[in-house]
Amino acid sequence: MKKSLLALLPLLTACAGEPPQDIGIRDGRLSPCPESPNCVSSFESSEEHSIEPLAASLEQIQQVLLGMDAANIVEASAGYLYAEFTSPIMGYVDDVEFLTDPASNRTHVRSASRLGYSDLGANRKRIEAIRAQL
Repeated sequence: MKKSLLALLPLLTACAGEPPQDIGIRDGRLSPCPESPNCVSSFESSEEHSIEPLAASLEQIQQVLLGMDAANIVEASAGYLYAEFTSPIMGYVDDVEFLTDPASNRTHVRSASRLGYSDLGANRKRIEAIRAQL
């Protein structure tokens, strides 16, 4: 049994994918979503990708993330927070970014899957779950 589980390990870690090169702050905004339906962003206007910013500070958001088992905070700096979320069974990784907007006293968000085409709404559900905990 152990040998068969060990044989699956490379397949499971392959679900993580490579960290994206196009994330971060660009001209005061987070990167746009790809055309695939596995991303939501408060900077997007299409119904498929659009989500409301969070009415919370980065400190509040960080506290919520610290209580989430799937979250791993990768970068936290002035005005920006980047976390990876790993699914418990297959090990798929989603990249989630937060950017404060001092003018509106809100925090913009972008959540995107690294792999695949559809996420079956997982990124939207995650952001709404974070919103509910704030």
